[in-house]
Amino acid sequence: MKPIWIVDDDQSIRFVLEKALLRENLPTRSFTNPRDVLIALEAANDDNGPQVLVSDIRMPGGSGLDLLEKVKAKYPGLPVIIMTAYSDLDSAVSAFQGGAFEYLPKPFDLPKAVELIRRAVEESQREEVAEERMADTPEMLGQAPAMQDVFRAIGRLSQSNVTVMITGESGSGKELVARALHKHSPRANGPFVAINTAAIPKDLLESELFGHERGAFTGAQTMRRGRFEQADGGTLFLDEIGDMPFDLQTRLLRVLSDGHFYRVGGHGAVKTNVRVIAATHQNLEQRVKDGAFREDLFHRLNVIRLRLPALRERKEDVPMLTRHFLQQSAAQLGVDPKRISDAALVWLSNFSFPGNVRQLENICHWVTVMAPAQLIEPKDLPPEVGVTTGGLSEVPSSLSMGASALDPTVEHLPYVASTALPQASAIVVAPQAHSSAGDWELGLEADAIALLASGRHDVWDELTRRFESRLILAALAATRGRRIEAAQKLGIGRNTITRKIQELGLE
Repeated sequence: MKPIWIVDDDQSIRFVLEKALLRENLPTRSFTNPRDVLIALEAANDDNGPQVLVSDIRMPGGSGLDLLEKVKAKYPGLPVIIMTAYSDLDSAVSAFQGGAFEYLPKPFDLPKAVELIRRAVEESQREEVAEERMADTPEMLGQAPAMQDVFRAIGRLSQSNVTVMITGESGSGKELVARALHKHSPRANGPFVAINTAAIPKDLLESELFGHERGAFTGAQTMRRGRFEQADGGTLFLDEIGDMPFDLQTRLLRVLSDGHFYRVGGHGAVKTNVRVIAATHQNLEQRVKDGAFREDLFHRLNVIRLRLPALRERKEDVPMLTRHFLQQSAAQLGVDPKRISDAALVWLSNFSFPGNVRQLENICHWVTVMAPAQLIEPKDLPPEVGVTTGGLSEVPSSLSMGASALDPTVEHLPYVASTALPQASAIVVAPQAHSSAGDWELGLEADAIALLASGRHDVWDELTRRFESRLILAALAATRGRRIEAAQKLGIGRNTITRKIQELGLE
């Protein structure tokens, strides 16, 4: 494994962290100032670069926040932990705005510091696996005529720098198309920077796009480059452009016109050379008529329009995509890939997929975790797959968890994952579709009565353990194994989910 880089001018801090990480078999490399780190980064390659960077904020010869910005420019996926004083809230905010993985307050509890670094290592290794998988996997899959039209359009645009507008429903894969356009363009060696304009609060979006100068607002303790500067020489992907606030549309139009912009709080124009690819699921012509989108910006972006078909328009691709996502899910979760029967594929192919490709991917994650056998049958699919454009089909009746290995006489509570949300960006825990809303509670009561009647004296612990296990497994399936994100979705602490996974034997 690559070393953990520690940057601090305090020799005692470096010594304590080095010894603690050595006991955990984690190699380290220490620096006393940011300047030496940057020199080492220039000489580093993929084999001897840092696995995780842990840096103080205030050091002779440079700021940890400046170092964070420069490191992120070269290693965008590298987790960076910023060490700061308890009272230094502004620094903590700036660290997160700059892309820090986490901040570590001083004085810190050593075991907690080691645990935080271990989490960062896990995140780094997941990113490396994801990058390798992306390199080995085809960018896009599809044999349907509608997708072949998309592939041909990408080919025709391969030697062009023209602005492209991608339209299509949420979850249909617009960012994949944007990445393919970048990869096969003259700018392929430059950066690809993506931003979802609908996911960032209006007050922060201007700074995200154009950057800010030091002191531009509370917490802006250092100059920060925006996405336009980060994408210089490459491609900037503006997702959900239809949701951009009206006043920011004016600034965007100016950049597209002459390539110049001002950072927030800045007085000097910054020039950037960026190809813009925009995407939206909305009808921009209607947004223009409604006065919510500038007509001149619409025409500036709508040079070449590329429509991405919904999954229901390319049903012949469902079997290929399903097998691909099952392989991908198994690799991410570290389990053997499951196979899917022809009957189950028929059910999937007849589903309308309101969440498009993203929903199919979530379904594959769910069955990888929840299906009891290696061969996925129709009964193993989520109940929502029984929904067709003609109405509700009969939902398989055997979607409860079956007999428990913990107690062969009692069934698990009948939790299943719902993937019928239009956005399909998360998997939620819900009762079985063919049950009323309170049936799972009745099932819980029946289980409790059965366990109490058997004379056991650990009924509370037993049922609590099952309940927590199902919640955590569903959350991990929804976040593709990312523990921190799963904890956030469940509303529990990061340490809590780690401890529960260990206690419940879910490793």
